[in-house]
Amino acid sequence: MLDILVQEENERESGETGPCMEYLLHHKILETLYTLGKADCPPGMKQQVLVFYTKLLGRIRQPLLPHINVHRPVQKLIRLCGEVLATPTENEEIQFLCIVCAKLKQDPYLVNFFLENKVKSLASKGVPSVISEDTLKGQDSLSTDTGQSCQPEELSGATGMEQTELEDEPPHQMDHLSTSLDNLSVTSLPEASVVRPNQDYNLVNSLLNLTRSPDGRIAVKACEGLMLLVSLPEPAAAKCLTQSTCLCELLTDRLASLYKALPQSVDPLDIETVEAINWGLDSYSHKEDASAFPGKRALISFLSWFDYCDQLIKEAQKTAAVALAKAVHERFFIGVMEPQLMQTSEMGILTSTALLHRIVRQVTSDVLLQEMVFFILGEQREPETVAEISRHPLRHRLIEHCDHISDEISIMTLRMFEHLLQKPNEHILYNLVLRNLEERNYTECKPLCPEDKDVVENGLIAGAVDLEEDPLFTDISPENTLPNQEWLSSSPPATPDHPKNDGKTEVHKIVNSFLCLVPDDAKSSYHVEGTGYDTYLRDAHRQFRDYCAICLRWEWPGSPKALEKCNLEAAFFEGHFLKVLFDRMGRILDQPYDVNLQVTSVLSRLSLFPHPHIHEYLLDPYVNLAPGCRSLFSVIVRVVGDLMLRIQRIQDFTPKLLLVRKRLLGLEPEGPLIDHITLLEGVIVLEEFCKELAAIAFVKYHASSTP
Repeated sequence: MLDILVQEENERESGETGPCMEYLLHHKILETLYTLGKADCPPGMKQQVLVFYTKLLGRIRQPLLPHINVHRPVQKLIRLCGEVLATPTENEEIQFLCIVCAKLKQDPYLVNFFLENKVKSLASKGVPSVISEDTLKGQDSLSTDTGQSCQPEELSGATGMEQTELEDEPPHQMDHLSTSLDNLSVTSLPEASVVRPNQDYNLVNSLLNLTRSPDGRIAVKACEGLMLLVSLPEPAAAKCLTQSTCLCELLTDRLASLYKALPQSVDPLDIETVEAINWGLDSYSHKEDASAFPGKRALISFLSWFDYCDQLIKEAQKTAAVALAKAVHERFFIGVMEPQLMQTSEMGILTSTALLHRIVRQVTSDVLLQEMVFFILGEQREPETVAEISRHPLRHRLIEHCDHISDEISIMTLRMFEHLLQKPNEHILYNLVLRNLEERNYTECKPLCPEDKDVVENGLIAGAVDLEEDPLFTDISPENTLPNQEWLSSSPPATPDHPKNDGKTEVHKIVNSFLCLVPDDAKSSYHVEGTGYDTYLRDAHRQFRDYCAICLRWEWPGSPKALEKCNLEAAFFEGHFLKVLFDRMGRILDQPYDVNLQVTSVLSRLSLFPHPHIHEYLLDPYVNLAPGCRSLFSVIVRVVGDLMLRIQRIQDFTPKLLLVRKRLLGLEPEGPLIDHITLLEGVIVLEEFCKELAAIAFVKYHASSTP
């Protein structure tokens, strides 16, 4: 039969229906075949019918699905697929469903034939009686299952079909319908919400059943079919997909069960280094794997299903994507991950943070990223206050973990934030930092009086951190004052009366301020090859270009908000995130090397962002700080003051420092332990960090001065 139809089509002009095809359509041959297939009579008939339908749809070029005598039996056959898992016909079922999906991809409008109406009461589902108008409009617009362009005779067929569908239903479902209709008449609901047609999307339901197939190839094919269906641009189909099928539940429930199947403690390094995951290639053999670890199979399964959800949301039609991402947010992030992240067991915190870090790195869909960001940080955009610091409990807890008693937890959480900051989402930086710098109330705006000018000429910044008043510096005797005092002599701070005149000298001074912060006695890099400032310049140039590309769409201002328009009276709070980072930065001489590297890494990432307020607050040593405020520069100045006092108490400080640097670079073999090792490593990180900040300031200045 198929060969005759294909041959007939080849012999005719395109679009012309031959007598054999006419016969097939008019005599409802497909209906007859469906009946035989459903009964599987004679045995093996279901398989033959599925193969025939698949080849008919695949090999006939003229559009068949718009014919009611094609799409009606196709719909019925779809319902037979995936009913029982691991049946002998599973392979044919998935081939048939995939060819239908491919046809819909070619002509998305046809999907309207596959949204089948069921008269279901909303009340019986426990849906509140208040229903949004657009929901009702949307459902009304699809009151015929064949879409809007029905022929008159097809319309009568369509309504008849609704009737037969109800008759096809098992008796208990019919009873359920009648009882729910009875209930409706009792609880007199508002007129509009009494009975509304509700679509069934059997194509999706059958594919969802087959994603549970024990045969991995069939499950992947079913996932591919769903990927095609969610990407169809028809709004009615997208709505039906998310409201009338269990797609959202299936995705999130499987995410949750795979997450719960993970061992309580997995080595964070294993979570980090497990190879890149691709959802379609989840074929893992424990025996062949040389780098296997307990729970690797479970971890790969979880990450590959998360990858599938991410790709599905990325491909999906916009409203479907939003609904799917919200389901992942509510049912998985909040329902499953949040309790794990909020626990008090150190092992549990470490594992759950490492998993959060991994999925932050892995997510690529903008819509899912947005939901993940709201989950981690909340939606707040107004400036933070100390009193309301814990308004979003998870954000508060994660930021606190950046300063945890366990160094491992601190490092892992800081790394998670570092990767979060690299994601193309404006809310991340705004929520963590920018909302607190919006009014520039870290600056003190006062015109310079003549005495101030004298002070500036004598080598001190007016209004900057006054070293004489700083408690850390009170016991420095006059002959012990900082060498290289010239880094403090500067032009007056830029105020409305004194605009920055020659930009070149300005950047030259800023760069020197950072390069000369660490006193010569505490420097060790000039003794070692290849550790100069120029290597940082290359990195900063490349990274800054990447950040600019991310931030282009966010339409940030090119210059700081005018001080006249800022509310400088409001109390300044740097925000919880910067507070914790500055606190850790202040303890750089007493913290382990790995923690210091991570803290400075996050701070240098922040300073790379091309926002004028971030630049001013983190990279301008000459900003006129309001009383009681601290900036990154003032924090480092205090650390240097502390360092000056402590150097004096350490014998052979410079040779020890040089030895530690060479060991860190691998130029010297590990030898006997050196005393004050934490302090010495801290000094090296501090010196490198100042070079990095100088390089970033230089690169940012040149990028802004060249068009």
